[in-house]
Amino acid sequence: MKKKTEEERKTVFDPKALYKIGYGLYIITSKEEDKSRARARYNGQIANAVMQVSAQPVIIAVGINKQNLTHQFITSSGHFAISVLEQETPFPLIQRFGFKSGRDIDKLAGVGYGWTAEQVPYITDHSLAYMAATTIGTADAGTHTLFLGEVTEASILKEGVPMTYDYYHRVLRRGVPSTAPTFQFTEEKKGVQSVDKYICTVCGYIYDPEAGDPENNIAPGTPFNELPDDWVCPVCGAGKDMFNKGI
Repeated sequence: MKKKTEEERKTVFDPKALYKIGYGLYIITSKEEDKSRARARYNGQIANAVMQVSAQPVIIAVGINKQNLTHQFITSSGHFAISVLEQETPFPLIQRFGFKSGRDIDKLAGVGYGWTAEQVPYITDHSLAYMAATTIGTADAGTHTLFLGEVTEASILKEGVPMTYDYYHRVLRRGVPSTAPTFQFTEEKKGVQSVDKYICTVCGYIYDPEAGDPENNIAPGTPFNELPDDWVCPVCGAGKDMFNKGI
């Protein structure tokens, strides 16, 4: 048996290998009772870390970032709903639930939704199915909490092809918010300064002056500081003030 060289024995870690893990794209919704106003508050977010882990009973695992308002609501109420998005889901809906905070806007305003038996909203716009679950356990996963929920309701809303994470990245060519479990900043090589490139701190999109942003009428060769004041990140819609110079 041939012995491995020292170079071959070095640990290899290519983050792109993680992209080969299959994911879907879902909207996770929950509620929190607002005792000061004698009513409940509602919120939702995009998630891809969703999977069935048991059949009897049916248990669903959902990974939610600890910084997110939805995490707070699930922790408080012990209930959540999962809406399965269709492949034709328009980006503005994904942007609303994936790149906006429920602390700043009402996520449900202007969006179609129904109610579970536990009075948790589920999204009906561009959803193929929904499931409602009651939390039965949690696991600490670093930046995220893994919520285990027993499914109490499940229904098909329409027929169609589910949105996959691969389709979202490869075909729609969109990014992910910084709180997503699959988020990775693009790192420049050490010792090489990229003074002209700017990175979106929300989704990781890199504005490259050499490429410009032709889809939004920004010609190749346009420096970042010459972009119009109303220009926004073509991936997540963040303003110029949310970009940092690449290092």
